[in-house]
Amino acid sequence: MSAKQKHDIPDGLNEEYYQISSDILGSFNKYRPPLNIYSFKEDVGRLAPFYKVGGRLSNEQVEQLAAMSREGLLFVSRDDHPVYVKHISYQLDLVLVDRNLKEKEIADIFTQALTRRMGDFMAQPVPLVFEKLWVDLMVLTEYLSGDIHRSRALVRRLHKEHSLENHSVNCGFLGLALFGKLQAQDFEAGRINRKVFDRVTAGLFLHDLGMTKVPPFIRTKDKPLTGDERTKINQHTRAGYEMLAKLDLKYPEVEACVTEHHERLDGSGYPQKTRELSFPGRLCALVDSFCAMIVNRPYAEGLSPVAAAADLAQDRRYDKSMTAALQGLLMQDLRMK
Repeated sequence: MSAKQKHDIPDGLNEEYYQISSDILGSFNKYRPPLNIYSFKEDVGRLAPFYKVGGRLSNEQVEQLAAMSREGLLFVSRDDHPVYVKHISYQLDLVLVDRNLKEKEIADIFTQALTRRMGDFMAQPVPLVFEKLWVDLMVLTEYLSGDIHRSRALVRRLHKEHSLENHSVNCGFLGLALFGKLQAQDFEAGRINRKVFDRVTAGLFLHDLGMTKVPPFIRTKDKPLTGDERTKINQHTRAGYEMLAKLDLKYPEVEACVTEHHERLDGSGYPQKTRELSFPGRLCALVDSFCAMIVNRPYAEGLSPVAAAADLAQDRRYDKSMTAALQGLLMQDLRMK
């Protein structure tokens, strides 16, 4: 029997408050939770303050909270959404157990968590830091494997300003949404290979890891690059490939995203100038270009998503079926301008 059936909790309550499960409560500081907590009073059918942030719970109150959470009687205000998002973003697997979060709220949590994780990894691309990123990426694939359409809420949260971590997250979110649209029938029929899905996800997020070997002053330069600087930029795909071995990520899907995202179907790309791109490579090449086009940089404002997608649809260097799917995703599914 659910908490609502047992205690007749009003349906509208979850529009203003989160119901806190035992798992979420257990993730809070035991004596000093990070936000205000309310208890449901059955006799009047309303919430009443139980704990105010900044205070300290007694041992008796800690036991009371545990009991009330098991009965479904604990809530926090959705006005504290930023605090709640920040808290769960540090323990991302909690989104898989909290049934009271809305899809858009979970998207906020993933955006904050993965942007921070990518920033940490890009600053220090070593196995120990990568292991934490991998855990969070697997939480994302577990969440999306239940319903790939959830990726649409993630795309609505693409970053507007350029940075290495923002670009990585944008490419990851958009690439997964586009992958879901291109493979919609397979997802709906449960025919998607989970290991392949995990590895494509990792490839989309990590395709630019070789850029960590390029000096920051070159990556952020707002003037034309010199020949030597351009060479250093162009070497990032090879550098990324070499880094994969150190991270124990020698999977074909990840390698394709890292090595092929600057290749083009007409052979004009780099580093191999090949015309034969894998599916992950073609997907990553498109989202990498698109995400680079829509962000603001010091020297130029980004294009609108629809305008960027239209430009890419006219460019024969990209997979035509993928550019058409991208336009459909933005104009029909997401109603982006």
